[in-house]
Amino acid sequence: MQYRMLGRTGLEVSEIGFGAEWMEKKSAAEVKAVTDACAEAGINILDCWMAGPEVRSNLGAAIAGERDRWIIQGHIGSTWQDGQYVRTRDMDKVRPAFEDLLARLGTDHVELGMIHYVDDVDEYEDIMAGDFIAYVRELKAAGTVRHIGLSTHSPQVAKLAALSGEIEVVMFSVNPAFDLLPATASLDEAFAFAYDDALKGMDPARAELYALCEREGVGLTVMKGYAGGRLFSAEASPFGVALTPAQCIHYALTRPAVASIMAGFDTARHVADACAYETATDEERDYASALAGAPRHAYFGQCTYCGHCAPCPCGIDIATVNKFLDLALMQDEVPASVRAHYEALDANAADCTGCRSCEPRCPFGVPVAERMEQAEKLFA
Repeated sequence: MQYRMLGRTGLEVSEIGFGAEWMEKKSAAEVKAVTDACAEAGINILDCWMAGPEVRSNLGAAIAGERDRWIIQGHIGSTWQDGQYVRTRDMDKVRPAFEDLLARLGTDHVELGMIHYVDDVDEYEDIMAGDFIAYVRELKAAGTVRHIGLSTHSPQVAKLAALSGEIEVVMFSVNPAFDLLPATASLDEAFAFAYDDALKGMDPARAELYALCEREGVGLTVMKGYAGGRLFSAEASPFGVALTPAQCIHYALTRPAVASIMAGFDTARHVADACAYETATDEERDYASALAGAPRHAYFGQCTYCGHCAPCPCGIDIATVNKFLDLALMQDEVPASVRAHYEALDANAADCTGCRSCEPRCPFGVPVAERMEQAEKLFA
């Protein structure tokens, strides 16, 4: 298992995480089996947004005695009312629900206290100006929450959170289909994939979000990485081609600022399937060829950082240079952190001879030599 720094939190998280949603309606023994399989695979981050008492208690029992090895991403605002999940900002419901989460997980704190599921800008602004954020700050001051996070499917809300200076982690929906989604579309429309005619490349708001989080040191944890499993089926996928778990995971992990993808596991075998990514070959991880050969996609001309352009005769890591170029172009001036990472490369755009041997290998027709020239001028 590989580990990544989660933004500026100082936490090192496994790049594959345990999204425990599928543990609902499982027996305690089944939850224990999946949790143990995660631990044995080296997974160390657990996301629990579910409000149901039974799943919380089962997860608490499953990590009992090993609480310290887990980085828990616990949600604030997810409540259980009259036998069902309710997302709420009613503090009379929010406080006891979060206290219940801690008690059932058998802990006195969570590393990541996530403001739960905010997809509306007005709602976000109300949260950040009212009793809800005051409660979250109270939890952090007491050490009950070590870092403040927020979960959202909206790039606009995520960008506001990243710029807040207070929210250190954003849980965001990332996959190659959603990245083409127009920013005005709802999550329901995203899952319907009813936007074939609108595909014009990656949505600028989502690309800007990734760059902004990288710049601000805000870590991204990924939900919906498989688009609810729809990307595994050619019939359900908007691309008309099926992707594998390894390809979806690799896509998410090649986005700027992404530290971990919260994969959903129904059985211990699903844990093994996801963690097989760690030993997968480049060919098995290759989402770019699958998308480039799909009946429908809109990535032509855009670098997706897939690495097909390698090897460079000059030793340039072209995908990484392209990533730094994109991060820099989205700012008024080159961020110092991006410049430092660029200058630390063993070879960079200044070493490009313009041989263009990389360009025929690019699945999306990116003019690599032109971009290397652009990067050389920008970082000079």
